[in-house]
Parts: sequence; structure tokens; C-alpha cells
Amino acid sequence: MTVLSVNVNKIAVLRNSRGDDLPSVDEAARVCLEAGCGGITVHPRPDLRHIRPDDVRSLARLLQGRQAEFNIEGNPFAPARGAYPGLLALCAEARPAQATLVPDGDGQITSDHGFDLRRDGERLAPLVRELKAMGCRVGLFMDADSPDIERVADIGADRIEIYTGPYAHAFAAGDHAQALDACAKAAERARAVGLGVNAGHDLNQANLGPFLRQVRAVAEVSIGHALIGEAIYAGLAATVAAYLAVIRSVND
Repeated sequence: MTVLSVNVNKIAVLRNSRGDDLPSVDEAARVCLEAGCGGITVHPRPDLRHIRPDDVRSLARLLQGRQAEFNIEGNPFAPARGAYPGLLALCAEARPAQATLVPDGDGQITSDHGFDLRRDGERLAPLVRELKAMGCRVGLFMDADSPDIERVADIGADRIEIYTGPYAHAFAAGDHAQALDACAKAAERARAVGLGVNAGHDLNQANLGPFLRQVRAVAEVSIGHALIGEAIYAGLAATVAAYLAVIRSVND
């Protein structure tokens, strides 16, 4: 069965906007785990815009001894900066089950493309070896229509993560057949060379089912932005009711 790994970056965005410790990233992860998710994902960046290195360390402690996996995403080429020690250094500390390498930069609001392995493959190969020596399974973020899917196996990674943003946008526009077919073909190509298949970006409750029905044998989906946004609505009424109950108890 496909594992759901919940990306808790957006909890950190909300916390950082106030400059305090609330909402708690650890507590959000704990709730997700107790609800049955199979993993927690974070994507720390050098600019510390959301998940910070201390969050990574704290979540590693939280996940220790649990069956759920820790997945750390990030750009392996981004140098250490200030409190950010670099992706490989964080992985060496946290020892996640999986490291997902993503070619993002500070100027991107979010990840919006996969690796070009004809350009970056030689630089990635030794970093992949280093991560695997730490005990990490390694995935590479790849576009569904990339000509380089098979090269992921050549440089030693274990999985691809299909960038599903184009599929999600096409689904929202009501014309997703071509984008979905591209994802299915990418998964087939990956499995043909012995790679596992993950998927992530802009997946939500509406588009996930059609995706998984056509893109077979997906090992893991990483979902954050939509899931946290949906949780605001699903949990809001209960939270308001709880506050009203507190007020009534004071005034009774």
C-alpha cells in the first residue's frame, strides 16, 4: 500500500510568521503519526523560511523507535549558511530513512522542476553514495517527461519522486489525461530499471485517487500544502466548539 508521508513545512511557516514556538511542528507531526500516516517529510532550506535545523533534530528524536519513516528533502548542492549546516550534514545528524534530493533555490517559492541529470549527474553520484553510506534511501525529484529517468539508477539512487505539479494543475483545469499518462509512463520507466517510485507536489484529496489508480505501485506520496490547508477547514469547527465550551465553563 502507498505510504502517506505528511510534509509539516507549513506548520513551521505559520509558527515563524509569529516568531514564537506555536504552532508546534513536533505536535503536528505527533498528531499525524497518531492518525496513522506512515512518515513525516520536511524540506529545510538555507534561508530558514520554514523548517529549521533544530526542527529536523527534534523530529528525528520524535520518530526514533517508530515504524513511520523520516524523509528529509533538499538541495544537496546548497552550501552551509548561518544555522543551516547543509543537507548532507543534517542527514548525518538525523539519519532519516530517506533523503529526497531536489534542485531548488532560494528564489523559488516552492520546488517547481526536477533534476537535469545530463548536467548534474556527475555531481550527484558521490553525494548519493555518501547518503547511502549513512543508511539513507535516496530519491531524486524528477519531471515526469524527463529523458533522464533511467540515469537515476546509473548514479546509484533508489527511487524517483515524480514532480506532480503539472498533473495537479491540469487536473484543476479539467484536462489532466496527458499529464497523468506522462506520470504513469515515468513510473513504468523507473520500475523497468529497478527504481522505486514516490510522488509529490500539489496532490490533494481530489486528485490523489485518480493519480494512484493510473500510476501503479507508488511507494510513497509526500503531501503537505494541500493537506495542511484542508485540515484548517476540517478542524476549525471542532476548535471553535472547544473554545466556546471553555467560555461556558467559566461563566456557568
